Amino acid sequence: MLSQDVSQFKPDPSLFFPPNDTGTTKSSSVPYAFLAHTLSEVSGTRSRISIINALTNAFRIILIYDPPSLLPAVYLLSNTLSPPYIQIELGLGPSAISQAIQHVSGLSSAALRKLYNKTGDPGDVAVEAKSNMRTLLPHPPLLVPSVYEALLKISKSKGQGASKQRQSIAEKLLVSAKGEETRFLVRTLCQNLRVGAVRTSILTALARATVLTPLDSQLKFTKPEDSTWYATNALLDAAHPVAEGKSNPSRDILYAKFKNAETLIRQVFCQHPNYDHIISGLFEVGLDDLAGKVPLTVGVPLYPTLGTPIRSLNEIYERLGDLPFTAEFKYDGQRAQIHAWKAVDDLVKVSIFSRHLEDMTSKYPDVVALVERMILSSKAQNFIMDSEITAIDPSDGSLRTFQELSTRARKDVNLADVQVPVCVFGFDLMFLDGQKLLETDFRQRRVLLQTRFSPLDTGSKEVARFDHVERCDSVDGRPAVEAFWAKAMNSRSEGLMVKLLDTEISEHNSDKETSSNRKPLFATYNADKRTYAWMKLKKDYVMQGGVSDSLDLIPIGAWNGNGRKAKFWSPILLGMWDPSSGCPVAVCKCMSGFTDAFYKDITERYALREDSDVCSQKSCWNCELGGFRPDVYFKPQEVWEIRGADITISPVSIAAKGLVSSTKGLSLRFPRFIRVREDKGVSQASTPKFLADMYTDQQGRSGRKGGNDEGDLIDVDVSDSGAEEGDEGEEEEDE
Repeated sequence: MLSQDVSQFKPDPSLFFPPNDTGTTKSSSVPYAFLAHTLSEVSGTRSRISIINALTNAFRIILIYDPPSLLPAVYLLSNTLSPPYIQIELGLGPSAISQAIQHVSGLSSAALRKLYNKTGDPGDVAVEAKSNMRTLLPHPPLLVPSVYEALLKISKSKGQGASKQRQSIAEKLLVSAKGEETRFLVRTLCQNLRVGAVRTSILTALARATVLTPLDSQLKFTKPEDSTWYATNALLDAAHPVAEGKSNPSRDILYAKFKNAETLIRQVFCQHPNYDHIISGLFEVGLDDLAGKVPLTVGVPLYPTLGTPIRSLNEIYERLGDLPFTAEFKYDGQRAQIHAWKAVDDLVKVSIFSRHLEDMTSKYPDVVALVERMILSSKAQNFIMDSEITAIDPSDGSLRTFQELSTRARKDVNLADVQVPVCVFGFDLMFLDGQKLLETDFRQRRVLLQTRFSPLDTGSKEVARFDHVERCDSVDGRPAVEAFWAKAMNSRSEGLMVKLLDTEISEHNSDKETSSNRKPLFATYNADKRTYAWMKLKKDYVMQGGVSDSLDLIPIGAWNGNGRKAKFWSPILLGMWDPSSGCPVAVCKCMSGFTDAFYKDITERYALREDSDVCSQKSCWNCELGGFRPDVYFKPQEVWEIRGADITISPVSIAAKGLVSSTKGLSLRFPRFIRVREDKGVSQASTPKFLADMYTDQQGRSGRKGGNDEGDLIDVDVSDSGAEEGDEGEEEEDE
């Protein structure tokens, strides 16, 4: 059954009972065909419920049939090979994949190109290319663990002859692949599965499968008799769906268990994003002690807390009232999560991670030298610190621009080559001397940060400086906060970060909750969450007008330019990241804010070539386009910061459709490019929910009830041609 059709695995998990007879013995691994058919089912729907159901039931089958196959299955379903902080790249370009398909199928390059023009998808091309192949002897079936190991082997192929070795491994996989296996194997090689199985869906499905699936003798622990995490057979028998408007107490209990398990696994993942450790923990201790088995760990980055954008000082007091807060400079640098610990023989180890958890330790050897001194001077055994690395003038310590910081190479920087000195501004402490501080209020975390880590300046360019963020507390009074805001406006900072110092207690909140119907605010460190306990007030929001925050959007397509821009792609189609579908959704066109140098760069990077894996005349990548029909499509792979005049209801865009209007989406009027966000991956781009919240905030501020955009301003280039030509000599920000 594991190698057959899995469409029957899509029902409500409470109604699905894994078959006792899977068609094979438990001694062998899960066939890759089972995973391929699961991916096929998932790719055929936009329904998040259907996706979660299919994944949940697939995981349950794997848990019963072959638990060791679960980890590689999760990685293959998530289109990754490793945790986000361990960078593993396949290193297979489009040319190598095309040649592998050619060699296996026997088709010529021209025939392959014809198929590509017909289907627009490398996976579909491979299926058609192999459709007429016949083999004398059947090949052994592909297995999930062996496919995963083969992909790891491809990624580890280095040095002379590595390209041929990688292609050879890919060809061996393709020779054994059949039908849907071929389609999703090639999409995996291209790192573009085109399915809606995003991180949240996978974690949700893993949690539900663990609640529903009895743990058999292959696992290392026995489920506690008094455990409240798991569903009994009696509960499943009674938890059948009911008609709308009616309730089933047993079903309510089951879904409460689902919710508790989902919350647990998501929380563990946000604090320790490593599927290897989480799945191993589930096998060893189950849900009961998973948080203790896979804790916040020095050396493993956690997802950072995020700030909610606001538009004015007044909004701070409207949101927080008389709750104590602090206002800190928001520095124009690169966010850095610093991990330090003493290893064997008191040897200090340091890791530095970016906002989206990339290891950038080798980018900042001067910061490593600083942290080695900090851990010794503080007498700490280990710590995790949130900070901002900012370029400074070495003569007086004054702040420099982000553009200067961005001139530094992205990795393997030598101390002797450091030209731009930096200062590390520490603003939070999440772990110290073996103690997790995430549940501690910010006031206490700040005290620990300031008392244990003193400012440090060795005077050497080979050692970065350390300092605390400049701040002003609400206890100093509103005039002081207003003066501090004025100081931020006139500095090289981006504005202010406003943070709640103490968790809002229920007695204080009881009246407010009745009147404002909002939840209490917590001054804890909320990994991967954006709340009003942290707010960001950027001077751009106030000085430039327009929408209350910039948007981080993904270039997903373009049109051929006209007139002076005829040799460039212009305008560019931009999309948001939709977590529910796991893909970008188009929101607007942009042709303002680009210099000719930048136009030239993106036109070259997204050149329409026969072997291109980033630009196509077919929609090869999983994007929701709505009414947009670009001339070419881009592979979603980078994020741009965009600002606009306001947000409008649009008949063309389907971004946020159903959140504001039941029939139309939202779009950005007069979008203007600000910079490339190298610190963000596509899944960290702005979401439709974020856009809808901005629209609601905009309507509340303006008092307007309209905001409809009939499409007449989406394509208008409002930039002044003379001004744009004058910008050509300016250096573009590349983060």
